[in-house]
Parts: sequence; structure tokens; C-alpha cells
Amino acid sequence: MTLIATDSLLVPVHAQNLITTINMGIKQNIGSFFGFKPETVDLAATPQTITKKGNSYVPTIAPKTISRTRQDIKNWNDALNLANNVDQPKRYPLYNLYDNILVDLHLQSQLNNRMLKSLSQPFIMKDLSGKLNQDLTDLMQNKRWVYQINKAILETRFYGHSLGEFDYVNNELVYNLIPRQNIDPVGGFIYKDYADDKKIIYREQKEYGSWLIEFGDNKDFGLLNGCVPHVLFKRFAQSCYSELCEIYGIPPRVLKTNTQDRTMVTRGEKMLKDMGSAAWFIIDENESFEFAQGVSTNGDVYKGLLSVCNNEISMGISGTVVGQDTKNGSNSKEKTSIGILQDLVDSDLSLIEQAWNSTVIPALKLLGIITGDAVFAYPPAEDLEKLWKMTVEAAAFLEVDPVWVNDTFGVKILGAKKIAAPTKLSLNVGEDFFV
Repeated sequence: MTLIATDSLLVPVHAQNLITTINMGIKQNIGSFFGFKPETVDLAATPQTITKKGNSYVPTIAPKTISRTRQDIKNWNDALNLANNVDQPKRYPLYNLYDNILVDLHLQSQLNNRMLKSLSQPFIMKDLSGKLNQDLTDLMQNKRWVYQINKAILETRFYGHSLGEFDYVNNELVYNLIPRQNIDPVGGFIYKDYADDKKIIYREQKEYGSWLIEFGDNKDFGLLNGCVPHVLFKRFAQSCYSELCEIYGIPPRVLKTNTQDRTMVTRGEKMLKDMGSAAWFIIDENESFEFAQGVSTNGDVYKGLLSVCNNEISMGISGTVVGQDTKNGSNSKEKTSIGILQDLVDSDLSLIEQAWNSTVIPALKLLGIITGDAVFAYPPAEDLEKLWKMTVEAAAFLEVDPVWVNDTFGVKILGAKKIAAPTKLSLNVGEDFFV
């Protein structure tokens, strides 16, 4: 009986066919593990084509409890100094500060206005010749991990860097983002505990470039870095404005009494408590208390600071102030601002295309998910209002494809409308008409 060495084992020749059949079945099922149809996987690929995942990094990250304390400009400068440290840079104080300021609703709205416009754009998959691959496009449009990758790419605009890994959850492919606090993109390190010095050089791991992929600039801190001081100043202004409302809205109360008599003091305390929750105090009848005369204000200085901070945040994220200035706003100004924001969205879409074609698609090919030529692209943007006007004008002289009108504008056309023939009126003139 002849033996053949297979994976360091000696097996009979008649068993070799069985092993080959099993290997082919495994390759066919890989596509279903990733959520793809079998025809998208190269069934003729050798086992070495599909990289076996060795290490998983997200589960090894030590969770940390982050205390929410008051932050100021000094905390921001200390975090920047540590992130720019030449010997051993660490970014976890800076990214913890980013997470702290993201509770600001105005900042959240600006981020969503820009990111959701890009994430909601439909994309296409095509080959190098530009021919549309409709089957692959339809498959990837409905995959959650595609959305996760696009979100990680877009977040590099605001955080500067993203590192994540592919994994399986219920036999479905997912892309998990590794916490940025545990990453040093300059040196290429992953810290299981960001407060510790033990690290892994992730760019030297065999999973890098296939299971483990990264996006962004190694030295960029993102747009959120410029928003930090404005959010901190905004919180300060809101806190002062709140105190001003309390002082001017409900002035404190004063009760003069004999403080040596405990009965009178107790009765005075009960009386002041029953009058409401405003500040109060008790002094002796022989004592006096006066408020210092401050600058009379209605809070305009705090309103001005809040407005400046909101405008600066909008300028940093959206490139303009959109829909905020109701006092000095106008229709033309808003249209111009929306156009500027759309330019940034177009730039973000270009960033996603570059990341997919240079990083994501090569990784998917190494994993055996995509075979052959594949190009990720967004359809060219069209001015639908202008295009509709041109279509209506052309329809008066030319035949317009109803399928194209339905796909482009969402107008379902059943056919040409029948125009009723004009009714012919008859005039019967009798003999006595002119009498």
C-alpha cells in the first residue's frame, strides 16, 4: 500500500481523493462563513491562498474604567505632550478626552451631518475595465462589515487613525475596531493595557494586511483635536450662565434673628425651608450682610462665548456654519454652506474609494473572499434638479426611457397618458334666433 505525506501525516493513496474532496468542500463553505455566495470564492485556489487567523487582538484588550472628571485646557496640553513624546508616545489621554467631549450634542450633530451623508451613499463594484459587477455589488450592499469598514475609514478624518481586525460572529464576518487608546500608530504597537508598557508590534504579525488592517495617518490627531478647547470653553460658559440664572432668577434670602436662642434659630430654619429651595442663610440681628455690587449683565457675554464655540466647532467639522445662525442667516447663505459641506462629503467618498482599493480589497483577496479584478467606486454625483429639468424639456421632442426615469428619479411610469379629444360644439340656429 502506497503512502503519501499530507500535512506531516502518512495517508494511503485511496484516502487522498477523500482529502481532496474535503478540502474543496471547505473552500466552498468559506464564502458562506463570510456571508458571500460560493461563486465569489476561487474554488481552484490552493489552501495556502486563504490565510489562517492565528491571533485575535480585540478580546485581549484589558477593559478600563474611565472616571469622568472636570477637564480643562491643562489636561488637553498634557495629553498632547504625551502623544508627541519622542521616546514613548501614548495617545490614551488624548482619546479619552475625545470620548469626553463627544457628549456635546452640537459636536455630535456636526459629525453625523458629515458622516451619515457618506455612509448612506450607494457604491458599486466593477472590474478594471469599468464593467459593473452587479452580483458582487448586491451582495456587499447588504453586509454589516462593509458599513463598519467605511465608518472606520471616515473616522480617520476625526481621530487620525483606525486599526481593526476581521472576525466571525455567528458565522458572519465582522470588522471589529481595536480601541484607539491601546494603539501607538507611530511605532506600530498594541498595548493590551494602555497604562502598561507591554506591547505587540502589530505590523510584524502574520495577520497584518489580511485579518488585521489599518487606515489613516500615523502622526495626525484628527479634527477632534481642534474641537477640544471649544467644547471645554463651552462647558465653562454654560456653567457660568447657569449660576447667573440661579442668582438673578431666585435671589438668596436673609433672616436676622437672635442666634443665641436655639428655638428662634430652629423656627427660622423651618420657615426658610418651607419658602422654597433658593439659597438662604441666618445671621444675628446685630450683624449685617451686603452683596457686592457687580457688573449688571443679562448673560450676553456667556451667550457670545457659546455662539463662538458652536461656530468654531461647525467650521472645524463641516467647514462652514449650517443652519445655526438664525439671526443673520439667509437662503443664499445656507445654500452656499450646504455646497461647501457637500464638497467635504465628496472628499470623504474619495478617501473611502482609495482605502478600499489600496487596503481592503487586497486583504479580502488574501482571505479568499474576493477573486479576480475588483474595484470599489461610487457613481458620479448628479444634479437631479438640473437633470430633471433637462429630461422634461427633452420629453417634448424625444422618447425617454421610462426604466431610466424610474431608476434615476423614482418616478414610476406606466405609459403615455391618453389625452381626450376635444368635444365638438354644434350651434343650432332656429328661425326665431334673430327675432
